[in-house]
Amino acid sequence: MGFAGLGSAVLCLASLVAFVSAGSDAPRGVALGFVFDPKAKCDPPCEHAGVCIRNNTCNCNKGYEGETCQFAICYPKCKNGGMCLRPGKCRCPLGFGGRYCHKVMCDGGCWNGGECTAVNGVAKCICPSGWTGSKCQEAVCPQDCKNGICVAPGICSCSEGWLGGACHTAVCSQPCLNGGKCISPNKCRCRPLFTGPRCEDRKNPH
Repeated sequence: MGFAGLGSAVLCLASLVAFVSAGSDAPRGVALGFVFDPKAKCDPPCEHAGVCIRNNTCNCNKGYEGETCQFAICYPKCKNGGMCLRPGKCRCPLGFGGRYCHKVMCDGGCWNGGECTAVNGVAKCICPSGWTGSKCQEAVCPQDCKNGICVAPGICSCSEGWLGGACHTAVCSQPCLNGGKCISPNKCRCRPLFTGPRCEDRKNPH
């Protein structure tokens, strides 16, 4: 760039005034009333098209700050530990998303009405009553499904041969006789005087 071209840059730069906006996320700077030195040298050099206005003093383009204009500015600032990659573009940590990392994002989402929220800086599903698990995918049965699985809050799906709200009642396809009790699928427990698969036989006294 020739001196004539630099002259217009001098006018433009000399009129540039940055101001502090205290107490906000706005980019901060200082009031500059500088004299542009066309022979100035900056080492390390100004980055991101910043202009070296005095020895080791850079004037940064909009969207950058730092001694060598090395830091991008995101406004509002990146939230939840995000890092500003370039003006207005944040790189978000795991569990957060959106332009400024302001959205909490649970991997795979939250099921069954669960709500994704940040707990101590970590994305986590908060489950409604009756559901648990990392994604609220597991139903809760307070009665415990003894011989089956919990398929919905308070509802058990019983294995073959079992019935009841907690899958606790055995089923014998043929009833137990003579006061015998069905204790597991198709297995009877007989009273002392009886025997046989269905307690159908009386024991012989010796």
